[in-house]
This record gives sequence, structure tokens and C-alpha cells, in this order.
Amino acid sequence: MAGHNESEKKSSDAVNDLQTFRAENLQSNMKVIYYSRTFLSIIGGVIAGILGFTGLTGFVFYFLVMAITSVALIAKAKFSIHTYFDSWNRVVFDGFLGGLLSFVLFWTFAYDIVHIF
Repeated sequence: MAGHNESEKKSSDAVNDLQTFRAENLQSNMKVIYYSRTFLSIIGGVIAGILGFTGLTGFVFYFLVMAITSVALIAKAKFSIHTYFDSWNRVVFDGFLGGLLSFVLFWTFAYDIVHIF
């Protein structure tokens, strides 16, 4: 019977070790990520347009801006991602494609204003 009690104790410890998140807090944290990526995509697009980046150079600049954004968000979470988010993928990849569309829109807009008109 001792083995059975130990397995019950181990399974109850495993349940206690699971992290739980409040849905409101997780949703609020995800909004911060989404708004940060969108804002920095717009700023990055304007900067890329003003600097005159074209083609692949502009997209490399976008990936650089998103990498810096991810590092800044992780630093803002004091490098303990699992305290604020359920997965590190959320910090690194969420809002990536939506940010890309905003980046391209403002990149072409700023490029046209500065270099064409």
C-alpha cells in the first residue's frame, strides 16, 4: 500500500505544480503584445520608407524590428515568460502577420511621400 500512497502524493504534487492563469490577465497581456507589435510595425514601416528601403531589404528590416520587439517584451516580463504567458510562442510570434500588413502599408506610404512626390 505504501507505493499506492506515494503515487497519489506524486500525482497531487503534479497537479499543484501546474500553473494557472486568470483569463483576464492573460487576455490583457496578449493585448499589450498585439498593440506593441502593431505600433512598432507602423513606426518601422515609416522609418523603412523614409530611409528608402526597397524589396528584400525592407522585409529584413521588418524582421529585425520584430526581433527587437520580442526581446523588449521578454525584458519587460523580466525574462520570466511563464509568469505572464502560457507559452513563449505567444511572445515571439503573436501579431506577426498583422504587423507585417501594417508595416507594408506604412512602408509604401512613407516611401511614396518622400521619394516619389
